[in-house]
Parts: sequence; structure tokens; C-alpha cells
Amino acid sequence: MSVIEKLYSIIILAAVILGLSLGQVDLIRIHAESLIVPFLLAMLYITFLQIPLDQLKKAFKNIKFTSTSLLLNFIWTPVFAWLLAMIFLSDHPALYIGFIMLMVTPCTDWYLIFTGIAKGNVALSTAILPLNLVLQVVLLPIYLILFAGSSGVVEFSFLVESVLIVLLLPLLLAVLTNLFLKKRKALQESLLNKLSTIPIVLLSLAIMAMFAAHGQLLLEHLDLLWIILLPILLFFIVNFFISQKAGKLLKFSYRDCASLSMTTLARNSPVALAIAMTAFPDEPFIALILVIGPLLELPILAVFSQILLLLSKKTKTD
Repeated sequence: MSVIEKLYSIIILAAVILGLSLGQVDLIRIHAESLIVPFLLAMLYITFLQIPLDQLKKAFKNIKFTSTSLLLNFIWTPVFAWLLAMIFLSDHPALYIGFIMLMVTPCTDWYLIFTGIAKGNVALSTAILPLNLVLQVVLLPIYLILFAGSSGVVEFSFLVESVLIVLLLPLLLAVLTNLFLKKRKALQESLLNKLSTIPIVLLSLAIMAMFAAHGQLLLEHLDLLWIILLPILLFFIVNFFISQKAGKLLKFSYRDCASLSMTTLARNSPVALAIAMTAFPDEPFIALILVIGPLLELPILAVFSQILLLLSKKTKTD
């Protein structure tokens, strides 16, 4: 991990604080919102550049792992997220939608780092990555209509339009860029190495702009942070035990089991945030939970990676 990657949570928190401070200046607050989506589009484009979509077929070489991961990420997790949202957030439609958006989008980058820390099967986790991306782009609008369509906040046509603009446009540009660089491997590797930390910077700028534009409203409702804390923690804790139990029942090796846990736990908050800021520009509380999510997620993943290492040592001594 680079220094920027290690300090990810601190950088995001700093962006929140700086955004709140800048929002006190009227001129900045008025124009900040227009910067959010461009920053997120640029972030997604560079992120998608680093995803090996041409290796999609590799995910199907380990059918047992891939099918288990897809079952947990795209069937169990959405249903579980909906149940948690119904129990804890049914009186807060914006938080309800933000929570579901966060929890139904599997991570496409960070979980590889924590899989490596936990000594999991990074190659196997990398193989599932492109499939996770494609499926979440296709399924996110469907999940929102299924689980939040009756809230009155979700408009299907506008949601699909937002997905097309915010996700498919940078994805298409990334695919075209990689096709152009395909026969220029040295240039491609050099470019990707130089760009690896830029998505974090762009995400921080987007979050800063968001809090500059809507920070005052959020400061007036700090009590909402306590409302979303418990369902987020329950999501990670329960899914850790579910993924570990599934891995053991299917007799996965420790490395494969660790990979399954990390891909089940880690969420793709930047993608969800990009959709939220485009599809729900008048609902800042939806975006709030998508910013709070990674502030909690990164430390939680770090803790679970250490727990997995302890389980690994216990397995070796048994």
C-alpha cells in the first residue's frame, strides 16, 4: 500500500472537514455543487482503467468460488441490506436509499489490498473483480426499484439515465483507452502506475465539494450519524461470519476463504456516490451515508484482515 492508500480514511475525513470549512464562504458554497459530478466522473474513468475487463473469463475458471461469491454479493447481501434498512432506517427514506446503494455495490479495488494483508488468494480475488463491476452496473437500478421504489424518491427513468452517464460513459472510455494501449504494454503499465493514487485525490475533491455545498444542512442533523452506525456495523459483522461459514461448508482453503470474506465485506462507495449525486441531486442525506461508509469501512476491513491472520495461525496449529 502507498502512503496515500494507508491514510485513505484520514484523507476522506480531512476532505469532509475542509469542505465544511469552505462551505462557510458563500461564493464557494454556491458553485461547489457543479464540481462534484465532474470530479466523480474523472475518478471513475481512472479507476476503470485499472480494472482488467479483458480477463473477465478468468472468473469462471473456479466455478465454486465464483458462484459462491456471486450468491453472497448479489443475492444474500441485497436482501440482508434491505432487511437492515427496513428495521433501522424505514423512517428516514434518504438514509434508507443511501444505505442500500452502499451495500449492494461490491468493491472493485480496496478489497485486493486487504486480501493481500490477510494472506488471501489475491489472484482469485482479481479474477472476480471485473464480473463484480459489470454486474453492479447492471443490477444497481434494479435493486433500487425493488427495495426503494415505493419511497417516492426513486424515478426509474432518471436512475437509468444517471447510470448510463455516470458509469457506462467512463467505463466505455476506459475500455477504448485500454484497447488503444493494448499493443503499447510499457506505456500502459507506466501510465497505470502513475495514475494509481489519483482516484483517491479526485474522490476527496468530490467529497470536499459536496460538503462545501451541503455541509450546513448536514451539521444541523448530526444525530443521523448515530442512526446509521448500527446497521453499518451489523452489516460487516454478520457478513464476515456468513462468508467464513460458507467457505468452511464448501471446504475452501484458508486463502480462498479469506478472499471470499473480503469480497463480501468491501463496498464500492465511490460508484454509489457518483450515482447518488447524479440521480438524487436534491437529496444530500443519501450521499451522506455513502461518505460515512468508507470512514467506517476501511478501519473495519483492517480489523477483519488481522482477525483472518489470527485464524490462519490457528488453522496451522490445529
